[in-house]
Amino acid sequence: MTVTQERTLAAAVRADFPILHQEVNGKPLVYLDNAATSQKPQRVLDALQHYYTQDNSNVHRGVHTLSARATDAYEAARDKVAAFVNAARREEIIYTRNASEAINLVAYSWGMNHLKPGDEIILSVMEHHSNLIPWQLVAQRTGAVLKFVELNPDEAFDLEHYKSLLSDRTRLVSIVHVSNTLGCVNPAKEIAALAHEHGAKVLLDACQSVPHMTVDVQDLDCDWLVASGHKMCAPTGIGFLYGKLDLLRAMPPFLGGGEMIADVFLDHSTYADVPHKFEAGTPAIAEAIALGAAVDYLMAIGMDKIEAYEHELTAYLLEQLATIPEVRVYGPKPNADGEGRASLASFTTGAVHPHDLSTILDQSGIAIRAGHHCTQPLHRCINAQSTARASLYFYNTREEIDRFITSLKEAVEFFGSIFG
Repeated sequence: MTVTQERTLAAAVRADFPILHQEVNGKPLVYLDNAATSQKPQRVLDALQHYYTQDNSNVHRGVHTLSARATDAYEAARDKVAAFVNAARREEIIYTRNASEAINLVAYSWGMNHLKPGDEIILSVMEHHSNLIPWQLVAQRTGAVLKFVELNPDEAFDLEHYKSLLSDRTRLVSIVHVSNTLGCVNPAKEIAALAHEHGAKVLLDACQSVPHMTVDVQDLDCDWLVASGHKMCAPTGIGFLYGKLDLLRAMPPFLGGGEMIADVFLDHSTYADVPHKFEAGTPAIAEAIALGAAVDYLMAIGMDKIEAYEHELTAYLLEQLATIPEVRVYGPKPNADGEGRASLASFTTGAVHPHDLSTILDQSGIAIRAGHHCTQPLHRCINAQSTARASLYFYNTREEIDRFITSLKEAVEFFGSIFG
């Protein structure tokens, strides 16, 4: 994709996002916090409004027209998500509130029932807290042992160290696909293949990959995959778990209540087949339908185009950050085409605290993230209490990066004059 094509793509989509066309502190908004949450196109907002103004009704339980329409739209969205990640069956997609709930579902339904003292769970030091704390809790209760893949000298996933951790005691490998702090794209397919050679199951945290690149669960051969809708142009409060059908059917329910049952008696119950076995109670109906609208929107653009666009944009962002001597960017370097790294950059600027930096940039209408990004153990590994993070999506432009870099330079010079 050429620069001209890239700018054409950006120009074509920006009008779809109402929130981008506003001023913050008297300046045009530059939104560079997409790894935390993405903005929503009008198509998604319309889907929410349509449900509440035309079809609002509970799903599956009614035979009247509104319930039928709501159910059809709700289940059609499941089909769209299944196609989006190339699941073999629609029943392999479980709606959850977010990726955190999806990981907890696996941890408590599968982990608590399959892990025993001495079994080993392999994670990495770059995991988001959502893919760390549930396994800490499960390990404490089952006696399983946690092991962690370290970083290689390029500040990326150390594949050789991972290989050395695998053993006949390995029962689970749960790894982030793309680090939300380092931006590295981990070799998920190889990670899964090596784990399966040792009889272990594999969970992939795809929150930072599903919105930005083609993700094919059958090709990756992961046993479970989780993602959050709000990072892929959908609303908050909706995410999904992909799981291989036989695994999901063998797992007991995570939550009990309405919808997830077959028959209920006073002293026992039988349960519905997947996916409904894991969807207790009234679900986030409007949000699920809007997730389907977000999938439609992304597929209409083309994930290959989004990925190519972001590669070029990321290369430009890193190139411009390198012009500021005080900036230290974490994570591996991309190749000449911008590949090998996701569209985000976590960085520090010497003595300037990231929160102070973010506050100053906000005065120029520029939104970035500052903190530990829910990766405190990783920040200890890279000897940084916190970092600033600029993260891109397909509606960002080079002009926005230029504004960010200009304001960043001004902020660094301002703090430099204070600290001497």
